[in-house]
Amino acid sequence: MPRIVIIQFITAGKLYDFNAADLDLSPGDQVIVETERGLSIGSVVKAPLERPEDETTTTLATIRRKATPEDLVTLEQNAIKEKEAHDFCIKRIMERGMQMKLVQVEYLFDGSKAIFFFTADGRVDFRDLVKDLAHSFHTRIEMRQIGVRDESKMVGGIGICGRELCCCSFLREFQSVSVKMAKEQNLALNPNKISGQCGRLLCCLDYEYETYCSLRKTFPKCGKRVRTDSVTGVVDKLNILTGNITLKSDDGKLVVIKKMEIVGEESAADTPPQRVEAPPLAVPAPQKVRERRSARQERKPTETQIQQKEPVVLAPAVEGVIENPQSEGKSRQARKKNRFRKHGHRKNQDGGSSGNTPPVTGA
Repeated sequence: MPRIVIIQFITAGKLYDFNAADLDLSPGDQVIVETERGLSIGSVVKAPLERPEDETTTTLATIRRKATPEDLVTLEQNAIKEKEAHDFCIKRIMERGMQMKLVQVEYLFDGSKAIFFFTADGRVDFRDLVKDLAHSFHTRIEMRQIGVRDESKMVGGIGICGRELCCCSFLREFQSVSVKMAKEQNLALNPNKISGQCGRLLCCLDYEYETYCSLRKTFPKCGKRVRTDSVTGVVDKLNILTGNITLKSDDGKLVVIKKMEIVGEESAADTPPQRVEAPPLAVPAPQKVRERRSARQERKPTETQIQQKEPVVLAPAVEGVIENPQSEGKSRQARKKNRFRKHGHRKNQDGGSSGNTPPVTGA
């Protein structure tokens, strides 16, 4: 059966399986392995274990050898090259005014490639920068954009708890963290208190989330009416860690009790009905009602007022011959004009009509 050994390349990094072959390895030993990127040096996490042969074990790469003192010297030289490349790249970024932040430079063990890790808000055109780096270091250059969580893992630091960051000490994979986890643990939703150095929610919010969820099931919900031997009230606050429950009694007082003191829960039917007094209707004063009635009566005209009004007499139509010939001619022209309008004819500007009717001349 093949002997499988687990190896990591960085502290708290991902774990990879390799075939140990006949090498005698123990945790902490450094070995040279062949990866997709080339030769790399890693450290053993667990001692080799024999596993049954299957498709996964047969395709595993075999460890080349244990790291020699010469390999460790090469590793130190690569660390010096990484610092020089880091300083040179930062100068070029500042000279070109590029919107990116260089995080770390990594040289492969054999020096065949240099990987530059950076963060940026969007896409960055770094073609000219790659040309400068390749011309200066005479090796293959790879630019890799990472997130803010990966940046904190590479840089490291001290958290608000006073200990080393979880991501760079033991946390190998990032878990999804939501605000719901902070609410479930009754934490203040202050971004400065529940966020880490990366600006994201603290990874430790996920550690005790399941415990809080399981403990909360044994407590009554907020707003539930419960009773004890001495008091009856509605649950106002819960403290899952201490087991204290704050009740709001019927007279408005807050009482702190223990979870074990609860005798039972009351349903909504057992809740004493609360008397709600309706606001009194606004009844208008009798004097105002009288004034409104008198104002309405003044607006309506009485029979005497209607009789006193003078009747409108229409002047009778006067029939006779108009003595003034000028006014008679004007009236004839008006009648003719109305006649043309009635039959849909329109006069042109020269006095003629728009239809076939001949123009009418005055008498």
